[in-house]
Amino acid sequence: MTLFNAITILVILCAVFSYINVKLIRLPNNIALMLMSVTMSISILVLGKFGLDFSHLRQLVGGFSFSNFLMEYLLCFLLFAGALHVDFEILKSQKWAVLIFTLFGVLFSTFMIGFVLHWVAPLLGFSIPLIYCLLFGALISPTDPIAVLGILKQAKVPKSEEIIISGESLFNDGVGVVVFLTILQLSGSGVAEINYLEIAKLFGVEVIGGVFLGFILGFFGDKILGSIDHYQTEVMLTLAIVMGGYALASVLHTSGPLAMVVAGLYIGNVGLHRSMSNITQQYVTTFWEIIDELLNAFLFVIIGLEILTIEDLSKFSIIAFVSILIVLLMRFLSIIIPFKFGRFKKKINKNFPYIMTWGGLRGGISIALALSLPESDYKDVLVAITYITVLFSVVVQGLSLGMLVNYFKTK
Repeated sequence: MTLFNAITILVILCAVFSYINVKLIRLPNNIALMLMSVTMSISILVLGKFGLDFSHLRQLVGGFSFSNFLMEYLLCFLLFAGALHVDFEILKSQKWAVLIFTLFGVLFSTFMIGFVLHWVAPLLGFSIPLIYCLLFGALISPTDPIAVLGILKQAKVPKSEEIIISGESLFNDGVGVVVFLTILQLSGSGVAEINYLEIAKLFGVEVIGGVFLGFILGFFGDKILGSIDHYQTEVMLTLAIVMGGYALASVLHTSGPLAMVVAGLYIGNVGLHRSMSNITQQYVTTFWEIIDELLNAFLFVIIGLEILTIEDLSKFSIIAFVSILIVLLMRFLSIIIPFKFGRFKKKINKNFPYIMTWGGLRGGISIALALSLPESDYKDVLVAITYITVLFSVVVQGLSLGMLVNYFKTK
C-alpha cells in the first residue's frame, strides 16, 4: 500500500468517527475516536476467531511504524501547536511548580515505578529484570501533552492549575524521552561499563541544548515574521520553523520536543502579538488549531488500531491492572511530596494534587517509546502493559476528570 492510500484510509476513518461522535455520541473527540478505533479493532479480532480472515489487515497495521510516525513526523507539529496557545505570563507565575513537577516528578516516578514493578512482577508470574522495569517507568512517567491539553479544555480546570498541568506535560515528555534513552543506553552497556560523566553530558546536551535551540528558533523566527506583513508567507514560515527546527535538533543531538515547546511558547506569546497583524494572527492560530485537531485525530485512531498488533493482550491483564495502580500511586507521591514541602503550595488549591494525579494522562508517546524497544523476551509484556495503561488513562481518567474537578469545586 502506498503512503497516499494509507493516509487516505486514516483520514476517512477520522472523518467518519468524528462525524458519528458529533452527531450521536458527543464525547470529547479524542476519546471518542480512540474508543471507536479500539471497538473496530476488537471486532476484527473477534470476527477472526470465527473464521473470517483479517490477516492482511493485521499485517498492514503491523507493518506501519507507529513509533517512527509519532516521534519523527507528528510530535513536532503537535507540541508546537500545543505550546502556541499557552499563556507565558501565567506559566511564568507558576514556573517553580512546573519545573519541580517536571524534573522531580519524572525522575522520582521513573525509579519508583521501576523498583516496585520489579518487586511485584514475580508475584504475578512474570520475571522482569530491573533495567526493563526502569525502562517502563521512564516511558510511562511523562504525561502526554497531546492527551492532556485536549482533555483540559473540556474539564474546566481553574486556569492557574490548568497552566501547571499543561506546562508540566509539555516539558516533561521531553525530559522523559531523554531519561528513557539514557536508561536504554545503560541496558545495552551493562552496569560495569556505565560512564556517569557521559550520562550527565548526554542529559545536559539533550535538555539544555533543546531549550536553547527552541529559544533561538523562536527569537529569529519572531524577527523574520516581523519583517513582513503577508499572512500566507508567515503561515509557511511557522511551518518552516517547526520542520526545520526539529530536523536541526536531530542533527545537533538535542531534544527536539523541548525545542518545539520553547519555540511555540516564544512565537505564541511574543511573535503573535508583536510581529503579526491582526489578520495574520487569525490565520496563523486557525491554521495551527486545524493542524492540532487533525493530527490528534490521526494519533488517537492509530492508538486504537495498534491493538491489532499486540499478541494475546488478555494474558497480561493482571500485571497491567497492577501496573495502573503502581503508576497512579507513584504519580500521586511525585506530586504530593513537592506540594507539601514547596513554597508554591500557598498559591494552589489543597485539592490540586488529586486533580493533577488524575489529570496526568498517558498517551501515544508512551506507546511509541514501548514499541521502539529492541526485541527481547520482555518487550511483549512491556508493550502490553503500556498499551492497557494508556487506554485506562485516556478513557477512564479522561472521561472522569471533569467530574472530579466539579466534585472538588463543591468542597
